[in-house]
Amino acid sequence: MSPAVEAQAQEKGVMLEPFVHQVGGHSCVLRFGEQTICKPLIPREHQFYKSLPAPMRKFTPQYRGVVSVSFEEDEEGNLCLIAYPLNSDPATDLENNEHSVDCDSKSKMMKWGKMMASSLLVDSKDGRSRNSRKDKDKSVQKLQEDMELEWLKQAEVLYYRLEHSHSNAAPQLKHNPWSLKCHQQHLQRMKENAKHRNQYKFILLENLTWRHTVPCVLDLKMGTRQHGDDASEEKKAVQIRKCQQSTSASIGVRLCGMQVYQSDTDQLIFMNKYHGRKLTLAGFKEALFQFFYSGRRLRHELLSPVLSRLREMQAALEACESYRFYSSSLLIIYDGDEEVEVEVEVEVEPEMDDDDEEVGEVAGALGFPHNTRSSVVDVRMIDFAHTTCRHYREDSVVHEGQDSGYIFGLQNLITIVSELENHSTD
Repeated sequence: MSPAVEAQAQEKGVMLEPFVHQVGGHSCVLRFGEQTICKPLIPREHQFYKSLPAPMRKFTPQYRGVVSVSFEEDEEGNLCLIAYPLNSDPATDLENNEHSVDCDSKSKMMKWGKMMASSLLVDSKDGRSRNSRKDKDKSVQKLQEDMELEWLKQAEVLYYRLEHSHSNAAPQLKHNPWSLKCHQQHLQRMKENAKHRNQYKFILLENLTWRHTVPCVLDLKMGTRQHGDDASEEKKAVQIRKCQQSTSASIGVRLCGMQVYQSDTDQLIFMNKYHGRKLTLAGFKEALFQFFYSGRRLRHELLSPVLSRLREMQAALEACESYRFYSSSLLIIYDGDEEVEVEVEVEVEPEMDDDDEEVGEVAGALGFPHNTRSSVVDVRMIDFAHTTCRHYREDSVVHEGQDSGYIFGLQNLITIVSELENHSTD
């Protein structure tokens, strides 16, 4: 490690904030900076990013290293999370670098859960508010329980009206129900483990939404099989049943989460994974149409770039020997602000050899390097906690050939998006 990098490694900690554009998955995703997010490190996923074949890098978020995350609790029981370079001492940093956890930033983070309890107003399909005044006064923990019972089971499709600033700026999303659920559950688990552990490793990844004014995000669970090779018999049975009862079995893809902006009503529509599991093939196609529909028109100009990206990804996966991307997702992202000019992504990905690895870990943790991708419509693979290939020497099962289940899902997705493009004038 060079002296310059070593000096930077002693930088102040970074206050982590909720990442409000998480629409699926169960892992807590946090905002590290404008262009970087972080999530709990899973060894298998970390191994995937560090050993990723060069042809696959353009189809995944850029890997930016690892940080150590610690949390504190204030006198009111609220939690804040702070990320540090792996080699630093969080206790020392907290004591000697007041600016790293200044009162304004700390207060903003720790009061976030309470703010959600009092200000999150969502409408269900029937248009009625599900949060009464009595509900607003409940504790964050009680709100979390209510969300499980009410939002995730009864109101699987939610409408959230955006807030506008006085400067007439574009509408901004401040929070969404799925992000809140994952964030609160993770904080609760960390709090329960506080006596035994207060340092966690998080992986840093590119924030795929950072350039967008109003990100529209579609999370698709890909493949006909979701359980990993190391899954217990019980877990295996549960995952097989989910696939059989959803579009995963029939077309190799199912909706896992969605956030889309409707410009006519100035609302964001949220769909969660419980809704996605229930969709028939016709319902899945309708949801895909809704994702590309602005409320006024189908965003036809997005379809061709998405198709091009999907076909390119399919070709790359067909040449990818031995990999299995079990339980992996595919993200499709575009800007709901229709004034943004649509452009096809230009890939500039620096090569990283073994000598760069240590520097990459620390430099990435400090917010650089950043790539120079420029895209308004994007398609990426994410979530590799159950990925395997013959290079993973600890795996007892070695697969041969292509991931046919994932490719099957891609082929059907391409067909459905092509149908949208061909009938976009209807």
